[in-house]
Amino acid sequence: MEQDRKLDLIPLLAYINPADLSYQEWTNVGMALKEEGYDCAVWDDWSRNDPRYHPGECFRKWESFRGAASPVTGGTIVQMAKDAGWQPASASEDYELDWDAVIGGREEGVVIRDPGWLEGRELQEPARWDPVGEIVRYLETLFDSTDNVGYVTKSFERDGRYMPTKGAWDRSAGELIEALNNCGGDIAQVFGDYNPTVGAWIRFNPLDGKGCKNDNVTDYRFALVESDHMELEKQNALIRELELPVAALVYSGGKSVHAIVRIEAASYEEYRKRVDYLYAVLKKNGMDVDTQNKNPSRLSRMPGVTRGEHKQFLIDTNLGKASWNEWKEWIEASTDDLPEFQNISEIWGKRPALAPELIPGILRKGRKMMIVGASKTGKSMLLSELAIAIAEGEKWLGRQCARGKVLYVNLEIPKDTFWNRILDIYEHLKLPASDNLTVWNLRGYATQMDKLTPKLVRRARKLQPDVVIIDPIYKVLTGDENSAEQMARFCNEFDKVCTQLNASTIYCHHHSKGAQGGKNSMDRASGSGVFARDADALLDLTQLNLTDAVVSQEKNKAVCSGLLELLKQTVPVGWQELVSQDDALNRYSLEPICRGRITDQAAIDRTIDEAEATVDGMVAIRAEATLREFPRFKPVNIWFKYPLHYMDEIGTLGDLQPPEDRPPRKNVIRRNGGSESSRDNSYVEKLQRLENTFNALEKGSGSARVKEIAARMGCSDKSVKNYVNMSDVFSLDGKGSVTRAQKPTANG
Repeated sequence: MEQDRKLDLIPLLAYINPADLSYQEWTNVGMALKEEGYDCAVWDDWSRNDPRYHPGECFRKWESFRGAASPVTGGTIVQMAKDAGWQPASASEDYELDWDAVIGGREEGVVIRDPGWLEGRELQEPARWDPVGEIVRYLETLFDSTDNVGYVTKSFERDGRYMPTKGAWDRSAGELIEALNNCGGDIAQVFGDYNPTVGAWIRFNPLDGKGCKNDNVTDYRFALVESDHMELEKQNALIRELELPVAALVYSGGKSVHAIVRIEAASYEEYRKRVDYLYAVLKKNGMDVDTQNKNPSRLSRMPGVTRGEHKQFLIDTNLGKASWNEWKEWIEASTDDLPEFQNISEIWGKRPALAPELIPGILRKGRKMMIVGASKTGKSMLLSELAIAIAEGEKWLGRQCARGKVLYVNLEIPKDTFWNRILDIYEHLKLPASDNLTVWNLRGYATQMDKLTPKLVRRARKLQPDVVIIDPIYKVLTGDENSAEQMARFCNEFDKVCTQLNASTIYCHHHSKGAQGGKNSMDRASGSGVFARDADALLDLTQLNLTDAVVSQEKNKAVCSGLLELLKQTVPVGWQELVSQDDALNRYSLEPICRGRITDQAAIDRTIDEAEATVDGMVAIRAEATLREFPRFKPVNIWFKYPLHYMDEIGTLGDLQPPEDRPPRKNVIRRNGGSESSRDNSYVEKLQRLENTFNALEKGSGSARVKEIAARMGCSDKSVKNYVNMSDVFSLDGKGSVTRAQKPTANG
């Protein structure tokens, strides 16, 4: 590793168990992380592995670290990791360990088995000692007949310890097995004499016959797992509990068992990454692995020989998972934070309390909500209004929201524009701002949701929001939005946000192309139907077609309101005597009165123009809800006039409809014979809506229930029957369903 490259300290934390540290040592780790520029969430995540962990303690302590003349630096963490077995890459090897390969994300802290509760498994010596059989079985399990095998029987003493020589490597497994089968039980004839006090060794990966270094390894099949710091019986049990893909499990004759684990790497680089991964899993599960055994040319203990008072023997072969890939998939799917099974008897008579409602009748805390709509329906503004309503405990769409902390992730709107919108809403609502609303402006920084989620969770933990709003999701979309499988994985990211932050997630999506009038509200979102069906609450916004009559009515109201306000300012005393109740409601009566008493005619013209322009900029919207935990309520109609959405309290928008999918059919005529050209447009639109709705509901059955059509069209059963009676296309079957009318036959 280059000297000027900054070492990533996060992987080193995997070697340091916070449960083994004193309070001062634990504090030193936090101080070192802050000194090196890491986020407190890194210290907090690592500290969670300590049973003494208290939520929030890291963040409180972090604030007290204000620097010192002799600060604690990252070198403290490096030394702690080294003391626990970590080794940096050597300069001669000139490569950087890919620590990202070591159980990333939440899996990094996973504990599959708690060694404290592990029941040991006794080692059973062979009932009949057969040295030749032991070695032959080992060779047949690990090697092909043509593989060259390295082994060592000679040793020398250094500092009171016996060390192996380089040994031999020039014979194949087939040659050794043949010689063993013909040696009459005397293995010394095959391998040479060995010191029975010391034992003998064998290399577990095949060699090229030219040496015994890493460069001489021809196939990176296996790695050695050994630990001298755990009881033998627990080593045996843990290796089995973790379902390591063990080809051969050997008792060393000393303080450890040797697991020859299938690595199956295509290259030396891949071998190192996989061994790092393997050792990290074992360390997380309480086995202090000897990290000196990482090399693929490493020696292990040869079965079939004695070592002092003990035998080196095969405990078992072919344990656990069949391959490295199968084991790794199993490990990454095995997490100790998954909930346990629960029997109904556990909750019988103790009904669980439901999560509190954030938006009454729509959304509970910790649930997911999606707002879907076409452009110009003000989706982002509606989300901003919702964020403020929750942050300040105000109403939203007529519903009193619970007060809570909100994190708004803005992915689309420029930062200055977004903040101006927020301030406009506060000003129009005449609300003081609290500190409950936090915004993360990510325009220009958006990435895929699976990469954003861990960053979002890490940063938001300190904030502890009740709601996270993500607007819009197309900016962070992961995969093809029309693929159900890929969108299911994408939606799972929102579950992670909800679960890890104990917060509701609310996000925004857009309609598919084309008119939406004949579609179910759940089918209007662009892309896979997974979107609408995944959320716990779906609010769909469709724009309504404003008729000339409604526009004229709204302009009349707006002009009257503006002229009355101008008149009050000009004639503050006595203006009531000039205007009757009827005059106040009719612009054409009110305008002459104002022009007769107000000398500034230009002010009158401006007032009228501004009022009409405001109405021209208004959008009529119908909101329909699909809810998982609450009864579905009737669609509500809303006016959007920047910067706020207003409920249609008096029912002006009740009869308006969204755009239809296609023009009316020309063969739709009155039963009394009147042609379509003689009918009014409203009637044609209603019959077209009937046809679109019928097509959406009948699904090949040829019929649809009157009640379902009425619910979809937002009208009464009687209205549906009237439309059917007026149509030449549909009939009533007398059983509460609508069918297509039978065409007359040649005879009748």
